[in-house]
Amino acid sequence: MKPWIIFVVLTIVCWGAYVPTLHHGQLAFGSRNSALRAFLFVGLAYFLASVGALAYLIATKSEPLEMTRKGMSVSTIAGILGAIGALGIVFAIKNGGKPLAVAPLVFAGAPIMNTMVSMIWDKPGKPPAVWFYVGILLAGMGAALVLRFKPA
Repeated sequence: MKPWIIFVVLTIVCWGAYVPTLHHGQLAFGSRNSALRAFLFVGLAYFLASVGALAYLIATKSEPLEMTRKGMSVSTIAGILGAIGALGIVFAIKNGGKPLAVAPLVFAGAPIMNTMVSMIWDKPGKPPAVWFYVGILLAGMGAALVLRFKPA
């Protein structure tokens, strides 16, 4: 197995558990108005994870501490997009969305958006095959089926 697949599976497991865990985190504050408190701790967790990972990589000399303006700028924009996305999930749940509805929409829609942005950023050498568009359609249909037949 290729090493990067392990990290993909790790991300699938963690992000798949994210929305229901966030929902229960909001509920654990004991009031309906707890979305921003939950988001605060999501942000704290991101901070702790990033500092810990960076400290490990620097200590093991597997990541040089070299910065470029462009790298810092684009990475900060990526972080802002991630935080806004997490905040979107927080507010979706706060405003009545259930994890069984929010997560399928987010995790079916995000890969489609990712593909479109990636194709704009790194233009493909040739147009995608028709099966590419069929795949996008199937991803949307998959989310619709999950929502239509989700457990009560």
